[in-house]
Formats: sequence, C-alpha cells, structure tokens
Amino acid sequence: MSGKKYEASTKKVESEKKYSLEDALSILETFEKAKFDEMVDVAIRLGVDPKQTDQQVRGACPLPHGIGKTVRVVVFAKGEKQREATEAGADAVGADDLAEKIQGGWLEFDAAIATPDMMGVVGKLGKVLGPRGLMPNPKLGTVTFDVAKAVKEVKAGKVEFRTDKAGIIHAPIGKRSFGRDKLKDNMSTLLDVILKARPASVKGNYIHSMALSATMTPSVRIDVTKFQKAL
Repeated sequence: MSGKKYEASTKKVESEKKYSLEDALSILETFEKAKFDEMVDVAIRLGVDPKQTDQQVRGACPLPHGIGKTVRVVVFAKGEKQREATEAGADAVGADDLAEKIQGGWLEFDAAIATPDMMGVVGKLGKVLGPRGLMPNPKLGTVTFDVAKAVKEVKAGKVEFRTDKAGIIHAPIGKRSFGRDKLKDNMSTLLDVILKARPASVKGNYIHSMALSATMTPSVRIDVTKFQKAL
C-alpha cells in the first residue's frame, strides 16, 4: 500500500481515542484496501507478569468462521491413527519417517499434531519445531489420540495464542473480506477464551488495552472497560 493510502486511512481514526469493538470494526472497513485480502489481527495487552510461569497465558481457540487461510497440517501417529488423520484431511502423516523428513529440512506445514505415544519421536525435533511454534502441546489440544477431531479443528481455523515477553497476545481473527459480523463473532469467541484463561494469581485489571489492525492499515484502539466488567 502506498504512503498516500496509509495516510488517508490514518485520517479516519483518532489515534488516542478508544472505540467500542463494533465501531472499531466499522472504521476498519473504511480504511483504504491493499491489492490482496488483508488479515485482521488483534493485539491484547494483559495485566500479567510474563516472567512468572503461573502468569503466562496460552491456549487455542477454534474460531466460528476460521481465519480464511489454508492451514497445512502434519500428524505423527502409527497404525489406525494414521488412517484417521489422513481421512480427516491431514497433509502429511507418519512416524519416524516423517520425523526424518523434517530433520532433513522439510518444513512445508503450519501445524503439527501428535498422538501421546509419538512424543518420544517428536521430542527429538524440539530444536526444529520449538522456535517456529510448531511443537505439539497437550494444552493446545495438539497432543491427543483423537487425531481426526484435532485435524478438523486446526484446518477449520483454530487459533493458538500466547503472551509474549511484554505480556501481549497477538492473534489473527480473519480476513478483511469477512466483514464486520464474522470478524466480531471471531473476536468475541477469542476474547471469551482469553478471559477464561485468566491466571488465578493475577490481581487488578486483566485486560489493559486492545487494538485492531489489518496487514496494511493503522491500528484502532478498543475501549476495554466492558471486558473488564465481564470478569
């Protein structure tokens, strides 16, 4: 997007003002569009201390309308579970052979799922998968014997989220072409899961600030008062 288009968009939002979620999504619709269908992201700053292990917020959430992106999924499984994963739509399924392929540099996938009995094999790939956020994790529902359900959820647009070093969660909620209603549904579903994941040791306000933006647009700040009252 050209600088002129970005500038034109910035004039449609007051940088210091905090808008309701509905108004923020309406403003987002008025911004100049890029030549591709931009992803809409939310940044949520939480009142947590990420240095404390019991205050790290992490989870996964299937969004009602997905995120408008094709997700490539690999599954580490044996025997019958391999068949279940393939039938559910997994892009690659295997055991030691799949681990060997990944160890050799193949990384053409966006998510990895494993049955619990395969974690000994998957664990050896920690240095490859870990830094890319691809390591299967029981808390995220990606270490499970119910591989068919896990594959379908990830394919449908299951979003993983976690606080970064500054206590901020960044997550996609769909494409600009989704329109206000679908983006609002996705955002509300994600927020509900994040609110329920509040660590017991967190005192005071849990949600400090929130902002929406698309790939090539300015961000729109959201009034979080309503969400603080929801606790």
